[in-house]
Amino acid sequence: MTTPGPTPALTPEDHVLLRRAIALAAEARASGNPPFGSLLSGPDGTVLAEERNTTLTGDDITAHPELKLARWAARELDVATAAGTTMYTSCQPCGMCEAAIQQAGLRRVVFALSNEQLLDIRPGSGRPPVPQHGPALLDEVRAVVAPHYR
Repeated sequence: MTTPGPTPALTPEDHVLLRRAIALAAEARASGNPPFGSLLSGPDGTVLAEERNTTLTGDDITAHPELKLARWAARELDVATAAGTTMYTSCQPCGMCEAAIQQAGLRRVVFALSNEQLLDIRPGSGRPPVPQHGPALLDEVRAVVAPHYR
């Protein structure tokens, strides 16, 4: 999900649900939050849950609608149902949300605006990049992490 691939032909139903995600983004903006909205549909196209960005009104920098829906799906859906879902979202999920969507086992994401297109509209966050240093202490961390994946 990190890089948008070739866009498969979207169905008229996809467009209806994507327009609803855009409407949810407008609702988020109207309530004083950044304009992002998402919904999750089941295998039959039924809307299972909807969310809006609440990062400002909820005083939570992680309150992205995609992350909230991924958490909901991981908690409320069985693996088979989650694997048949589609998330419709006004903008392409950020890295944090993308990881949660993958962990929740969702099948597909359809977005209206790519991250690249969003940066053309809103260039950067105004904050400097945070330096990262590593990897380090590989043997020590591997001893802790590797047993979890065996």
